[in-house]
Amino acid sequence: MAQTTHEADWVSRIADEVIAEAERRGLKTVVCASGLSPSGPIHLGNLREVMVPHLVADEIKRRGTACEHILSWDDYDRFRKVPAGVEGVDESWNEHIGRPLTAVPAPTGSPYASWAEHFKAAMEASLLELGVQYRGISQTEQYTSGVYRDQILFAMRERARIDAVLDRYRTLEKGAKGGKKQQKQQPTDEAEVQAAEGSGAAAEDDGSGAGAGSAYYPYKPYCTACGRDLTTVTAYDDETTELSYTCQCGHGETVVLRDFHHGKLVWKVDWPMRWAYEGVVFEPSGVDHQSPGSSFVVGGQLVKEIFGGEQPIGPMYAFVGISGMAKMSSSKGGVPTPADALQIMEAPLLRWMYARRKPNQAFKVAFDQEIQRTYDEWDALGRKIADGSAQPADIAAHTRASSTALGPLPITPRPLPYRTLASVTDITGGHEEQTLRILSELDPEHPVHSLDEVRPRLDRAQRWINTQVPADQRTRVREDPDTELLASLDEEQRESLRLLLDGLDEHWSLEGLTSLVYGVPKVRAGLAPDAKPTAELKVAQRGFFALLYRLLVGRETGPRLPTLLLAVGADRVRKLLGA
Repeated sequence: MAQTTHEADWVSRIADEVIAEAERRGLKTVVCASGLSPSGPIHLGNLREVMVPHLVADEIKRRGTACEHILSWDDYDRFRKVPAGVEGVDESWNEHIGRPLTAVPAPTGSPYASWAEHFKAAMEASLLELGVQYRGISQTEQYTSGVYRDQILFAMRERARIDAVLDRYRTLEKGAKGGKKQQKQQPTDEAEVQAAEGSGAAAEDDGSGAGAGSAYYPYKPYCTACGRDLTTVTAYDDETTELSYTCQCGHGETVVLRDFHHGKLVWKVDWPMRWAYEGVVFEPSGVDHQSPGSSFVVGGQLVKEIFGGEQPIGPMYAFVGISGMAKMSSSKGGVPTPADALQIMEAPLLRWMYARRKPNQAFKVAFDQEIQRTYDEWDALGRKIADGSAQPADIAAHTRASSTALGPLPITPRPLPYRTLASVTDITGGHEEQTLRILSELDPEHPVHSLDEVRPRLDRAQRWINTQVPADQRTRVREDPDTELLASLDEEQRESLRLLLDGLDEHWSLEGLTSLVYGVPKVRAGLAPDAKPTAELKVAQRGFFALLYRLLVGRETGPRLPTLLLAVGADRVRKLLGA
């Protein structure tokens, strides 16, 4: 990547810092990290937790430096609550609250063995489509296989020192709570409220609160009788590692902790332990970690003072909002997931949204009409890159969106405008033969010969029409002429329609029809068809367009008229316009 691009690109600047930090530590491989809790649908806000490290790790790999992106699945977290509106789930799942996510049944009808696997699988499929390379780490497997045995025993031996570090921040936390994956900002719209509530983050547990005068323990057992974490450690012996606990279910026992793999370190201790264990150099976190008592800030003290490691470089990432959420299919409760976005947009476009904005800049993913403008911007950037007029930072974002260190991502061979494809599929109802006929007539000199040329963008546009556009906004071409309206037309309107109909054959292409429909009011005003429109002429054009919409689709607005005319077909246009 060119030096000018490198200097202008936020990803490159962070990669510089991360590589320098890894070199300072004497590391041969740079480790970038993400963490997700599969406690429910993993939404587009959570995706930033993965995309920021992915983009940085990918840039480091592009430079030929050894780098690994690890993704910790926090599937050994407790099941905190039953998310609202998840299909196949009812109040009976309340009995599983307090159990590990991997011990909770998947929603009814799911092919997966557990709650965690069900929601993890959907995210894994989306990350594969997005070209995100990572090494997944199941925290259930890590804990239950004894991988963290030494770290757990060490933390228990050092519990007094850990408690002292945590105590510095406990008075600061009261007004600043929030988990690593939660993004507890002040939401600015309903979509953001829903996304914030639906994040399913790990709680900010530091192991305190067992009762006044109680000893502090940074480890929480899952009860071997009921499977929940409603437990209280009552005693621990450093020499024998015997740990005694009681559970709210009535069960109590003494276990040998060095051989007991049925519990985990509390979150505020678990996270810094993993930083040291994995040698993490880069891991961003949500805006809640600007607060003094947050787990990122506290973890920075614990990893250094207790675990002998170093805190990762960890920039704050801002909120990802949503505009428009009609008929969300898979993310019930109105919190759209990456899978939902990939139903209506190509992977490079979704990657671009995360690549073009610095982590601390909030942005929205469009599910409404705004998606058409986003696609227009993407296509315009491609044209600027082709003609050499694009800015370095924009080139970098486009490169990161459309490719990874492994190579380019799949793209639509012939990327016709998304709004055109949406209009055509709206009018044809997805009928492939009609769709191909219309698309082949858009540009007669370069016709579309097969729908494969415009896929997958065509399929995304069709799915957007079918799932996100309300029925009352869909286009329904009239079956028969509006004879009453035609009979009421004045001479000016009749003459305008005659000019349009006379010019159809000569102008039958997208460009030609555009010139024709805009030119008719100009000719009627005594101007040349290519004359610049005046304010008065624009009024005449709007009136003419409204008349055409009423005669063709029965209302005063609709898809762009040139596209609509091509879709309807010349013979049917003549019939509906009274020829």
